[in-house]
Amino acid sequence: TPPHYAYLKISEGCNRTCSFCAIPLMRGKHISRSIEDLVTEAKNLARLGTKELLLIAQESTYYGLDLYKRRALPELLQALAQVEGIEWIRIHYAYPSKFPTEIFDVMAAEPTVCNYIDMPLQHASDAVLERMRRQITRAETENLIMTAREKVSEIAIRTTMLVGFPGETEDEFQELCDFVKAMRFERLGVFQYSHEEGTSGYQLEDDVPAEVKADRAQRLMQIQEVISAEKNEEKVGKTFKVLFDRKEGDYFIGRTEADSPEVDNEVLVSAEQYVRIGDFAQVKISSADSFDLYGDLA
Repeated sequence: TPPHYAYLKISEGCNRTCSFCAIPLMRGKHISRSIEDLVTEAKNLARLGTKELLLIAQESTYYGLDLYKRRALPELLQALAQVEGIEWIRIHYAYPSKFPTEIFDVMAAEPTVCNYIDMPLQHASDAVLERMRRQITRAETENLIMTAREKVSEIAIRTTMLVGFPGETEDEFQELCDFVKAMRFERLGVFQYSHEEGTSGYQLEDDVPAEVKADRAQRLMQIQEVISAEKNEEKVGKTFKVLFDRKEGDYFIGRTEADSPEVDNEVLVSAEQYVRIGDFAQVKISSADSFDLYGDLA
């Protein structure tokens, strides 16, 4: 990891029982680190030159329930936002069920908290969600996304979907496709279900053939590619604050607030212009393709 961003692990373990997931077996119950402890670590990282904190956990939105008897991620965000030198704070691995929507209020109020949330939704068919033990319905999910976009107009929602879960029919997959078309996520990744021993899903028959899983993953990504290209096209002519991660060939490569390292879109600026790796700069977008933006220093 380059020195200008750092992963801050806010908790370990998970109390959920999603039927496809082996993490609770491996990592045990959810244990939150204290706000004081995390602020101290953030201050130390800032002193070493960190400008962006990527909050990670197995389930970040459960944070605090064990320690403070309440969902305390909004408070943690407020405390971290006061740390000098940290310019971006980014939330990963949020869980949609029982989501503490005050997070969006903090996001809207604190410039340091990125208008970005990584929230794996996995599926949109109620029948599949129930088999997955996700403790949420499609309607509740849609309400949550609407709330996010109402409270934080510029929010980038990143999600991941899981195709080929035991019993997934073509109709259920079609529901997922329709949902993705309707929601128009800023960022989306797709995984194919793999049969993990020890999970409750392992009791179900892994009955979706490998080639069908691969085909569904590809079809879903094709839908997303169109959405991503359209959303990128809207950014042409606009100027964004970009954090530069590396130089590659003839380009300096960075990210906007809407992008997490290694998984999301990137911004490419010709290396004929000079930027320091690890610095922020204003970039005016001149062109776009499906997953990347091109621009010049403003």
